[in-house]
Amino acid sequence: MKYDGYRTVVSVGGGEARAYTRSGLDWSERFPSILKDAAALKVRSALIDGEAVVIDANGQSSFQALQNALKGAPATIDYYAFDLLELDGEDLTALPLVERKARLRAILPKKAQHIRYSDHIRGNGEKLLNSFCEADLEGVISKLATAKYVGSRAGSWVKTKCIKRQEFVVVGWTPSDKSRAFRSLILAVHDAGKLRYAGKVGTGFDTAELFRLMEIMAPLEQKAAPVEAPRSEVRGVHWLRPKLVAEIAFTEMTDEGTLRHPSYLGLREDKNPEAVVLETERRADELPPPATSAVPISNRDRVIYPESKITKGELADYYAAVAGVMLPWVGSRPISLVRCPQGRAKKCFFQKHDAGTFGDAVRHVGVVEKDGHEEPYLYIDDADGLMTCVQMGTVELHGWGARIEDVEKADRLVFDLDPDEGLDFENVRAAAFQFREILKSVGLETFPMVTGGKGVHVIAPLTPRAEWPEVKDFAHRLARAVAQIDPEHFTAALPKAQRKGRIFVDYLRNQRGATAVMPYSARARPGAPVAAPISWKEMETIATPAHFRVGDGTKLVQRAASKELAGWGRANQELPDL
Repeated sequence: MKYDGYRTVVSVGGGEARAYTRSGLDWSERFPSILKDAAALKVRSALIDGEAVVIDANGQSSFQALQNALKGAPATIDYYAFDLLELDGEDLTALPLVERKARLRAILPKKAQHIRYSDHIRGNGEKLLNSFCEADLEGVISKLATAKYVGSRAGSWVKTKCIKRQEFVVVGWTPSDKSRAFRSLILAVHDAGKLRYAGKVGTGFDTAELFRLMEIMAPLEQKAAPVEAPRSEVRGVHWLRPKLVAEIAFTEMTDEGTLRHPSYLGLREDKNPEAVVLETERRADELPPPATSAVPISNRDRVIYPESKITKGELADYYAAVAGVMLPWVGSRPISLVRCPQGRAKKCFFQKHDAGTFGDAVRHVGVVEKDGHEEPYLYIDDADGLMTCVQMGTVELHGWGARIEDVEKADRLVFDLDPDEGLDFENVRAAAFQFREILKSVGLETFPMVTGGKGVHVIAPLTPRAEWPEVKDFAHRLARAVAQIDPEHFTAALPKAQRKGRIFVDYLRNQRGATAVMPYSARARPGAPVAAPISWKEMETIATPAHFRVGDGTKLVQRAASKELAGWGRANQELPDL
């Protein structure tokens, strides 16, 4: 069942429990009754995925009822648990979904007051959807029973709705001539990376909500219009900074891109406005299997790596092979592409924006630049998006240290250990282990990745709560401290003249807008190397950061499922307060 509530991860440990939204907001204070039940679970630790909902008098989950409960009746909020990511220190994300759900069901008490197991039905999807729609329910989430847990939309689940509804950005309001409140809200949605007018909504509000919204919108007023809209539609409008997200039900979208018969359901405090894009429908029989793509690759015989004669077709075959293990890392985050349309020996260039040449499979998220204007950054969610990038001449994919749900909060630290010319890999290896111990001493678990270049990335995943100034400051201070402690081997100085014979601790990956090469990305370097996750045990013996190459796709997929790499890149930890 598709629940009508707030997607929430519940973390249990040490006899306590916390609740977090998908974008990392700590909402523990909002769900005291749920967390009381969670803390009583007979486990040492657990990480549970589910939905916080309120069940109305008709036995249906109601988003509006949930909104009301959050204002004063939290004891009426229940939690439907549908996945288990960690249990007693064991990472379960690599297990098939049905196994994770069996483990989840085993730890949930049958008589818990506020935590319930979300049951499922195997098969009969269309019949189930029809029965749900007849019962006025929201819809169905269909999941691949054998799928691993993936944080991005990598194709292992499909959302099918009975009615059309999605989030829109609130960019203004029109005054009412009958009261002190507003007549309607002006709505917008990100399309091709820019906000565009999507219509207005004037129904679905009760009196209390009208006046609550007026209070919320007052400090957001601005003179400039954030979208272009027909004058007749926005006469007398009060424009707002695009910071609020509302969930709207509607019957259809017109050819002009505006909503028909919209109805307001509530504000979505857990949604970032930059991540609000237009949802598009696709027929079920048009959906490819997870991590596969039907994107045609032209000019397959074009040589991309002249020294090894590797062609565009072979590069595309590599990316098709690793799509399933790569998308959890590269998906749903702003990316920059290194494109080499005529091969790596000719002109290559970085690209982070798009004027529409990539088509619908490569998406856009609006990101506000320093001067206040918004630019459309690229991101992908599925194998079609990945293979479209390859078709357009992409060799390398580099990603932000944040996801599109909230581009202002980092979900990882990356320290790029970049050796000076002449230093061999033994120096890099020793530096990586030294960095592991330093970060371990401040409470951060780390994971190594060979970059396919000269160095190694030491990566510390983060629960996305710290914003970029804090993250950059932490990384900079740590890099300087390491260089001061061991100036013979490390430097944090940017000028290359000051790096002679030492390893540059590149902390600059940890700032807003900076990117780092993504796991499993090919590199535009001689020999067609690829960036690849490795274990700390492998770090002891691996001979070169270019150990894996295009052509190793099958091997890399097998490695990703091995015990050696179980849980790689995943840890429930925050930026330390140093």
